Amino acid sequence: MKKVLAIFAILGLLFIGVNTYAQAPDSVNADTTTAVANDSTAVDLQTNQDDIETVAADEEIGIHDIIKSKFIEGGAGFMGIILISMILGLAISLERVIYLTLASSDAKKLLNKVEAALENDGIEGAKEVCRNTRGPVASIFYQGLDRYDQGIEVVEKSVITYGSVQMGLLERGLTWISLFIAVAPMLGFMGTVIGMIGAFDAIEKAGDISPSLVAGGIKQALLTTVFGLIVAIILQIFYNYITSKIDAIVTKMEDSSVSLIDLIYKFNLKNK
Repeated sequence: MKKVLAIFAILGLLFIGVNTYAQAPDSVNADTTTAVANDSTAVDLQTNQDDIETVAADEEIGIHDIIKSKFIEGGAGFMGIILISMILGLAISLERVIYLTLASSDAKKLLNKVEAALENDGIEGAKEVCRNTRGPVASIFYQGLDRYDQGIEVVEKSVITYGSVQMGLLERGLTWISLFIAVAPMLGFMGTVIGMIGAFDAIEKAGDISPSLVAGGIKQALLTTVFGLIVAIILQIFYNYITSKIDAIVTKMEDSSVSLIDLIYKFNLKNK
């Protein structure tokens, strides 16, 4: 999964770092078959054509171009750090989503297979079923079945201990996502404060408060906060989704572990 994380980070950097070029506006073809009466009419036609081309060029400006221009206006320093935080946070989030999706399994179906294997092939057959099944539930089952010869108490301790190990694996990377969620708006606020200081420095040097003098610095300062909050919101959505997936898998693990202990206990009584 580390390779997957690295691939996502590289792809994110390449995707965001590539400059997009606006498409050239389509030329407006005018019907020139009608004779032009005088020079003023020709000037009016040319003016209307220029207006149409201007409107067409404005319509071609997409959301990507707007975001890119605002990003550049916000300054390369803090905006670059916020961008790196977003790329790393998204890479870790996508890696966790893929890992948890692969870790999700049908616990009831696995439990039925283990029960059937215990009745037909014994412990070794049940272990083989768990060995060939993907997911943390199957791993916990295998650890418990592997210690069947040591007694029910050892099996219970093994299931509980290995359940904690699997839970740690499921929660790996969440601390980094929460770190980027906290850091992104902080960097935005810091950029805002520094931008405001720069605006006040400009006022002090000019000796006069001019809207045009202050507006540029304030806009640049506020853009860092906006982008920092956007990054935090996006990563927070991923974080909540990941934690909900983990909670669902952990619930399956706990329920299935209790059912496994019951199966082993019944199998032990049957074979005494």
